[in-house]
Amino acid sequence: MPDFDFGGEIAWRPTPEYRDRSRLAAFIARHHLKGLDDLQRRSVEDLEWFWRAVLDDLGIEFYEPYRQIVDLSRGMAWPRWCVGGRLNIVHNCLDKWIGTPVADKAAVRWEGEEGATRVLTYAELHGEVNRCAHAFGALGVGPGDRVALFMPMCPELIVAFFAAVKIGAVILPLFSGYGAEAVAARVYDAEATLLVTADGVRRRGQIVPMKAVADEAVASAPSVRHVVVVSRLGLDVALTPGRDRRWADLIELQLGTCETVRTDAEDPLMIIYTSGTTGRPKGAVHTHCGFPIKAAQDLAHCLDVHDTDTMLWVTDMGWMMGPWEVFGMTLLAGTMVIYDGALDYPGPDRLWALVERHGVTVLGVSPTLIRALMRHGDAPVRAHDVSALRILGSTGEPWNPESWRWLFEIVGGRRVPIINYSGGTEVSGGLVSGNVLTPMKPCSFAGPPPGIDADVVDEQGRSIRNQVGELVVRAPWIGMTRGFWRDPERYEQTYWSRFPNVWVHGDWAAIDDDGLWYIVGRSDDTIKIAGKRLGPAEVESVLVEHPAVIEAAAIGVPDPTKGQALVCFCVLRPGHTVGPGLAEELKAMVATRLGKPLRPEAIEFVRELPKTRNAKVMRRVIRAAYLREDPGDLSSLENPQAVEEIASARRAGRA
Repeated sequence: MPDFDFGGEIAWRPTPEYRDRSRLAAFIARHHLKGLDDLQRRSVEDLEWFWRAVLDDLGIEFYEPYRQIVDLSRGMAWPRWCVGGRLNIVHNCLDKWIGTPVADKAAVRWEGEEGATRVLTYAELHGEVNRCAHAFGALGVGPGDRVALFMPMCPELIVAFFAAVKIGAVILPLFSGYGAEAVAARVYDAEATLLVTADGVRRRGQIVPMKAVADEAVASAPSVRHVVVVSRLGLDVALTPGRDRRWADLIELQLGTCETVRTDAEDPLMIIYTSGTTGRPKGAVHTHCGFPIKAAQDLAHCLDVHDTDTMLWVTDMGWMMGPWEVFGMTLLAGTMVIYDGALDYPGPDRLWALVERHGVTVLGVSPTLIRALMRHGDAPVRAHDVSALRILGSTGEPWNPESWRWLFEIVGGRRVPIINYSGGTEVSGGLVSGNVLTPMKPCSFAGPPPGIDADVVDEQGRSIRNQVGELVVRAPWIGMTRGFWRDPERYEQTYWSRFPNVWVHGDWAAIDDDGLWYIVGRSDDTIKIAGKRLGPAEVESVLVEHPAVIEAAAIGVPDPTKGQALVCFCVLRPGHTVGPGLAEELKAMVATRLGKPLRPEAIEFVRELPKTRNAKVMRRVIRAAYLREDPGDLSSLENPQAVEEIASARRAGRA
C-alpha cells in the first residue's frame, strides 16, 4: 500500500477534568497498576484476573458464582466463560436497582419524529418489563425460544427486549427498515416463535407500514405462532385471528411483578444477524455473560460513562450498537435516549435539538452522518445549546480529517474528545478505541481496549508498524461471539482459518510512531492496482478535501493490464454542479497525493451512495451495481434507489 497519512498533530490532550474523574484511571489505581500500558499488558496476559476484575468493577451479581473465568479446553475459537455460574443479565440491568435510588432515575428518554416524548424511570421500566414477561409467558414463550423484534425505536421495544431475556428466551433484534424477505430469512433461520412488531413508523413525515411487512414475512416463517402489534401510529391494521394480538390488550392487565428465570451464564441471550458479502446472513450468538459485559466495560473504560450520564447513540436495534447501548447503559445505571425518526426532519438541526432537549452528555454518531449534516453548515449546531456534551463517540466508518475536525471544532468546541470506536457484531463492542487518558490525533484510536490483545500484521502474520496491515486478535475476550447460529464451520472459516489461533477481523489498520491506531477500511474492500494494495478510505479522504465533494466511495474494477483499475463515486456539496474538467481535477488530486499509478480510471457523480441505516457505505454493492453483478444481500440498505443510479452511471459511460 502507499504510505498512510497518520492524521498529523495532536488535536486533543487529556485535561485534569477528564483524568481525575475517569473510570479507567480509577480502575488502574484500584489495582495498583503503573499506568495504562501496565493495565493493557496484564489484561491480555492474565485473563482470569482481568475479567474477574471487570465483573467486580461493574458490580455483576450471580445467582450462583462461577468457579472459573474461562475454559479454553475446546480451543481459542470456542472458550467458555464464567464456568458454572448462573446469571440472567436482566437481574443486573433492572432487578437489582429496585429499592435503591437508581429506581427513581430516568432509564429511557424517548422522542418520536412527530415530537411526542416519554420518560421511563428504572422502576417504571421494571414494571413494564414484568407485565410484558407475563404476557409472553401466557403465549407459551419460554427459555430458549427465539423472540424476533421488528420494531421502531420506541419504549415498547426496550420493554419487549428485556421481557424476552427475563423469561430466558433468546432475542432476535431486526433492523426496522428491512423488507419482508430480509425479515423472513432471519426469522426462518432462527426459528422464532414470537414476532413483536408495530403498525408503522414515520420517516420525514411519511407513514411507513410495518405490520404488512411483518405479515408477508411470517407467511414464509412457519415457526412463528404469535405476532404482537404495538400501535405506534394508531393505524387500523388487519389482525390474523388466533395469531395476532394488540400490545395494549395483551400487556396492560398483567401483574407488575415477575420472577426472573435463572439462566446459566453461558446460555444464549441474543442472535444478531450480520450481512456478509456472499451467502446468507450470519447469526452471531451471544450469551448472558458475554455481550452485555463487554458493552458495559467498553462504555466505562473507553467512553468513560458514569451513572450520571445521558447517552444518545444514533443507531437502530437491528445493529449491534442498539443492544450495546441498552445493555451497557442499564448495567451502569445511566440514561439512554432513543429517537424514532429522521435526523434531518423537520430541519437539519434535529440531532442538535435532541442533544439540547434531553441533556445528552454522550453522543454517538457515524462519520457518514456527520458528512451529511456538514452540508447544512454550522448554523444548525449553533442554534442549540450542546454544552452538556462531554464525550463524542463515533463508529461505523473510517473518518476523513475534514469531517473529524468539523465535529471536534463546531460541535465539541475543541474541548470534547472524540472517542473513535471500532469492532463489530461478533465482537460485542470495540477491538480498538479511544479513551480519556490518551492524547488524540484526528481520526485516530488510542489502541485496543483493556482485555483485547489486538495487533496489526502483514501477509505472513508478522507484527508491523507504520504500515497498513490486517487487524488481528491473539487472545479470546469475554464478548466474542459463541459462533454463528447452527453454523460452526462458517464461523471458524470466517475468523480463524488464516493464521493458527488468531482472530482475523477483516479490517485494514495501522499504528503510528506515537502508538496511535487507525482503521483504514475493510480488507475485503481492498483495491489492488498493478500489485499495489490500496484502501478505499485513502482515496476517499483525498476526494472529500475538494471543496465541491461532500462524500466519496472508491472501488476496484477489473482491468486487463493492471489487474484492477480505480473508479470513484462522488456526491457534490449543495450549490456545486458537475462543471467542465471537475472529473479530471479530482483524478489529478488523487494522482498527486497517492501516486500516478493510482490515478482513477473514472470519476462518477451520483446524488447519494448506498448506505445502511447506521450509515455504512456499501462498497460491495457499489461495485456489483457498477459491474452489473449480483450485489448479494441488500436487506440492510436504507436507500436502494442509489443502486440503480450507480448502474445507470456505468451505462451512460460518464467519467
